[in-house]
Amino acid sequence: MPKIALIGAGSTVFAKNLLGDVLLFDELKDCEIALMDIDEQRLRTSHRMAEKLASATQSNPHIAATTDRRQALKNADYVICAIQVGGYKPCTVTDFEIPKKYGLKQTIADTMGIGGIMRGLRTIPVLLSICRDMEESCPQAVLIQYSNPMAMNCWAVSSASNIRCVGLCHSVQGTVWELARDLELPFQEIDYLCAGINHLAFYLRLRHHGRDLYPDLLKIAQEGRAPDNNRVRYEMLQRLGYFVTESSEHFSEYCSHFIRRDRPDLIEKFNIPIDEYIRRCEHQIEQWESMQKAFENDEPIEHVRTSEYGSQIIHSIETGIPRVVYGNVPNHGLIENLPYGCCVEVPCLVDKNGIQPTKIGALPPQLAAVIMTNVNVQSLTVHAALTGSRQHVYHAAMLDPHTSAELTLDEIWPLVDDLLEAHADWIPAFTQ
Repeated sequence: MPKIALIGAGSTVFAKNLLGDVLLFDELKDCEIALMDIDEQRLRTSHRMAEKLASATQSNPHIAATTDRRQALKNADYVICAIQVGGYKPCTVTDFEIPKKYGLKQTIADTMGIGGIMRGLRTIPVLLSICRDMEESCPQAVLIQYSNPMAMNCWAVSSASNIRCVGLCHSVQGTVWELARDLELPFQEIDYLCAGINHLAFYLRLRHHGRDLYPDLLKIAQEGRAPDNNRVRYEMLQRLGYFVTESSEHFSEYCSHFIRRDRPDLIEKFNIPIDEYIRRCEHQIEQWESMQKAFENDEPIEHVRTSEYGSQIIHSIETGIPRVVYGNVPNHGLIENLPYGCCVEVPCLVDKNGIQPTKIGALPPQLAAVIMTNVNVQSLTVHAALTGSRQHVYHAAMLDPHTSAELTLDEIWPLVDDLLEAHADWIPAFTQ
């Protein structure tokens, strides 16, 4: 049976979804699970949760928990990475509070913008150290990477390591579920093809029993029936002709059109939730104590299969049963009008042969152009992390669509300086 190592197992709710999905497969019920986290208390909670999951799914896995990463990785077949370097405090709070002093507003700040840049600079070195451990302890293992900023992280891994890696997100299938609700159609009956980069991929095909659904979506937008929390994406549908994968609160900070300090009316018009990620984190922290008790007490827990792809990949590789999932992989000719080697999100066939990405060809030019504004920032951030160039951090920030829409160059440079100083314990010193 395969060994599955979960790095960042202290994310107990996410761990429950991933491991529960694994254990619902009959062929994986006797697998080996190695839980690893640097937070011993949360690790204990996740260990107890995993044991209860085994009972709930009538499984018999071998479960171990450790703070020793190499021990967890030893002889692993699959490594699931779900880490947040620096956590909510001090790092995420810093990513919001320092930009606020410069008048820079953010919503999520985990993928793009100055917050996404800083998170990438914190996370890439840790991911690469995990890969180095894997190269020694389990060189043939598949790295299933869930940490944001997804594209930056996976791009860095493919550039600096030979470890097989796929980045997974739930935005593609999650958005289809939302659109099915908006269109009042069964989710399972919608046929789609999607491609781009993580959080900025577009549905190139969206059909119901062969009928194009885009006229119906455009009608929702034109009649003002877009959900209040999705005004940004429906606006961009009308401008670009295609619907984007990630939520409106995310997308509003991937471009320069919605959060501008000279146009505060836009925030109200498009219902943009400034500081949304901070509120979510604080809510989760408030709920943690009761959740922890529920995981650690003697009461049984239940699990219903989620839409996450992680367990499906493991099951398909182990059994040979083919599936199509959406993965973040190197662009080796998959999307012709995006740079070779950047990280793209495309459908992938998974079976005994592993993860096999689908060649898409060229995206519509307006979509490639929008995506490139983000790829440029990702490229510079990855270069900064891999080469130790502080100058590329400034370059990434100055070219970021949202940051440059709100701040001048004379503001961006000291903003970067302040953030790097505040994150000095989390970001390796720059040598150039």
